[in-house]
Amino acid sequence: MAGMAVISNRLKHAWNAFFNQGEPLDYPNIGASYGYNPNRVRMRYSNEKSIISSIYTRLSIDISGVDIRHVRLDSEKRYIGEIDSGLNDCLSVEANIDQASRAFRQDIALSLFDNGVAAIVPVDTTLNPSISGSYDIQSMRVGDVVSWYPKHVRVNVYNEDEKVGRREEITLEKKFVAIVENPLYAVMNEPNSTLQRLIRKLNMLDAIDEQSASGKLDLIIQLPYVIKSEARRTQANQRRTDIEDQLKGSKYGIAYTDGTEKITQLNRPAENNLLAQIEYLTKMLYAQLGLTEEVMNGTADEAAMLNYRQRTLEPVLDAIVEAMRRTFLTKTGRSQGQSIQYYMDQFKLVPISQIADIADKLARNEIASANEIRQVLGWKPSKDPKADQLINSNMPQAGQTISPDGASSSLDDPAVQSGIDSVNASIDDIFKELGIDENSIA
Repeated sequence: MAGMAVISNRLKHAWNAFFNQGEPLDYPNIGASYGYNPNRVRMRYSNEKSIISSIYTRLSIDISGVDIRHVRLDSEKRYIGEIDSGLNDCLSVEANIDQASRAFRQDIALSLFDNGVAAIVPVDTTLNPSISGSYDIQSMRVGDVVSWYPKHVRVNVYNEDEKVGRREEITLEKKFVAIVENPLYAVMNEPNSTLQRLIRKLNMLDAIDEQSASGKLDLIIQLPYVIKSEARRTQANQRRTDIEDQLKGSKYGIAYTDGTEKITQLNRPAENNLLAQIEYLTKMLYAQLGLTEEVMNGTADEAAMLNYRQRTLEPVLDAIVEAMRRTFLTKTGRSQGQSIQYYMDQFKLVPISQIADIADKLARNEIASANEIRQVLGWKPSKDPKADQLINSNMPQAGQTISPDGASSSLDDPAVQSGIDSVNASIDDIFKELGIDENSIA
């Protein structure tokens, strides 16, 4: 009977995504429907349709791979641990119903590069930010700044409400919207910056390529008579129409002309220095952004990656966390040790052949415990209590002795204690035979 009750309970409460679908009329208010995700960040047309999108994507992926956390620091500004808050949940797990934390960070970076500025908007909070600064953030989204006011900004941001389901413009106070400005704005977003000049040159090259591939022949037909009268002009137009009809109606595009007529083709590729200018601007842009071709194709060495991190990624990450820190944390919270920090995994740049040597040095100098190193390697922590201690296993610890064979043992070990007592008894017998008083020696 107990087994039947369990089966009955499972059948009663079980749920299947396909079997439990209702009719369309059962969901009358789930919102508007789109064939694409309206929340997804989309770059401007000039950036999306050129090689600039590959640069933006590479930078945004690398920035989104760096963890940003709501943490607590000690009086010396040293990391203690993460704070269990809605803000930290947004930064580490889920920023909103559409974006996980990494997608949210990539959204910030893409909007920052494309527009030069990104607005991080707290959508759902525990308290009204206009009334109290002691609010906790439940969900966040990235918006585009449309208009600037002295103490307000008008932001275009996605509204996830089921009755709306589209991007809307709202006016918010600057004091609770984290406005991030691109530190590379002069290189990427200024009207005459290197990146914008490169975009214009690429658009010109695309226009020339489209014109060359448009299918036009661009022919000049030289007729064997002078075209001055209206009759001759009509005759020339008729001759041109005849050749066009021959080319259109021919399977292989072949036409014939009179032996006295001469045809000149004009659509030969014209030589220009546009491609050389594009190559020059691309190299200049890479240098100003701290990028190299090896970084873009994934073959850069450790030195190149360190330079890329320090010159390109860190300034952008600093701008993001500083904007959130000064907006989402009150002065009281900062005085209590709260902060928003980013943490790069330095071991990502270390070859496998060097990890063992680095782990030995960190453990030997009591910088990291064995379990902390195992966590970096992706291994399960050891259950040995010693693995969580900052000790140098190569050196004897307090309360340990080293035997002649090199093995260490604790003074609390019964076998060791028995040996020590035996040695002490032998020494006492020797003192008695020699007639030496132990107290006088002490």
